[in-house]
Amino acid sequence: MTTTTFYFDLGSPYAYLSAERLTGVISAPIAWQPILLGGLFRLTGRSSWALGDPIRRQAGMAEVERRAASYGVSPIRWPDPWPSDYLFAMRAATLAFRADRGLEFTMHAFRAAFQRGVDLSQADAVLAVGEQVGLSRNEIEHAARDPHLKLALREATDAAHKRGVFGVPTVAVGDELFWGDDRLEDAAELRGG
Repeated sequence: MTTTTFYFDLGSPYAYLSAERLTGVISAPIAWQPILLGGLFRLTGRSSWALGDPIRRQAGMAEVERRAASYGVSPIRWPDPWPSDYLFAMRAATLAFRADRGLEFTMHAFRAAFQRGVDLSQADAVLAVGEQVGLSRNEIEHAARDPHLKLALREATDAAHKRGVFGVPTVAVGDELFWGDDRLEDAAELRGG
């Protein structure tokens, strides 16, 4: 079977929408791969649509809210501030996948951010999500400083960039990349379900 990988960052509302729909649209197995969107932006010279032009930001936020409603997902509640620095959160996600709690952590974190408006740039918020899935605060704090875990996230981001990923969410089916929440069905079609 063709390998399918879902690249995400916890700060992306479009990645959140994809995560909510992913397993209902694309059959398992799917490898969930945390990457650091800020690191990807540095590698590509791009920036977030949510920064800079306030009209573009408002239009993007309205589109996320419209899609959430059309998918039957809970209404979006935006963290304040948003976007922010998700480095600690993404290190925690990397740890969670190593501890076989990655999918559970990711969904709890996404829902905290975009259903309850929790600011995942705050370490306490990330630690609380970790505790909900059985990761101790000490374990997460230690891992976030661990050079091996830091390197793992950096290498995952670099590998995604080398593969051609330039934003999240991206679903890779074999060598084919599908960027954007609106491309899940295309990825499923290529994969065959």
